[in-house]
Amino acid sequence: MQKYEELRIWQESRVFVCEIYKMLQNNKDFGFKDQLQRAALSIMNNIAEGFDAGSDKQFIRYLRYAKASCGEVNSMLYLCEDLNYADKEKIIFL
Repeated sequence: MQKYEELRIWQESRVFVCEIYKMLQNNKDFGFKDQLQRAALSIMNNIAEGFDAGSDKQFIRYLRYAKASCGEVNSMLYLCEDLNYADKEKIIFL
């Protein structure tokens, strides 16, 4: 692969970020909304940044960052569910 855009995991994370943004578009808890959106966006961006970092070792390091952001997003999605910030059917856990 020549570009990170070819990676299926990057493509799926891009779709996931869009779903998070759509799910929270009318949410007025701006601190919560910002943190969740930034964590989701971090998944996609860390995959891209790691791919372009120049070595397999660096890529693996950035994939670990992306995985850690997945944990943060999942944790916040539980809270999103608990606070009724979105319909349970719309919450997509990683």
